Amino acid sequence: MAIFLDSSDPKEIQDLFAWGCLSGVTTNPLIIAKEQPDAVLSDVVKAILAVSWGDVSVELTTENEKDMLVEAEEYCAYDPKRIVIKVPMSEHGLRVVHALTKKGVKTNVTCLMAMNQAYLAALAGATYVSIFSGRVRDMGYDVRPVIAATRDVIDREELDAKIIVGSMRHIMDVNEALEAGAHVPTITPPILRKMVWNPRTETTIEEFNSAWRNRGKKK
Repeated sequence: MAIFLDSSDPKEIQDLFAWGCLSGVTTNPLIIAKEQPDAVLSDVVKAILAVSWGDVSVELTTENEKDMLVEAEEYCAYDPKRIVIKVPMSEHGLRVVHALTKKGVKTNVTCLMAMNQAYLAALAGATYVSIFSGRVRDMGYDVRPVIAATRDVIDREELDAKIIVGSMRHIMDVNEALEAGAHVPTITPPILRKMVWNPRTETTIEEFNSAWRNRGKKK
């Protein structure tokens, strides 16, 4: 089990990695476009590598097989041991994953909505298969059976792929993903921070601290 941070903000990544709970980072063009619209991708990725540890997923933005492989080679050069190439699910994507796997490059097949897609990606050699929880729910489906079925088939056939579940919108999404068998929930900073907090925890801490501050005082 592990938790990845879904962010492209190096300052926030550095702050949250200091908790000691995180094992990697996932990024995507949408996150970077929202958080740093004027940024140069290579600069963002290098900054993330400098303030984190573990795998860092960087998504391809080109759409044909040749260009995707060239782009992947550029990203891998940043840190071959840590960079994971995020490849969108498609026929082109599967060919790219297969080609990169033969070169020893780690891959993360993304935008998955169903077990059959994840199974194909795992067979092609994907290091990670990323199921999008929130977007599956948007289609009107419960994502938990998708995660559970994917975990069952990966375990049964002894495939190497790990299941990432992303597109988290609530703390409950994280809990359900873990309970259903996800190897790695990837979580945005706001949701990760909410996971720390509980009202009963707050009142209990205050009760203990108040008792210590007031020790020895007459009632």
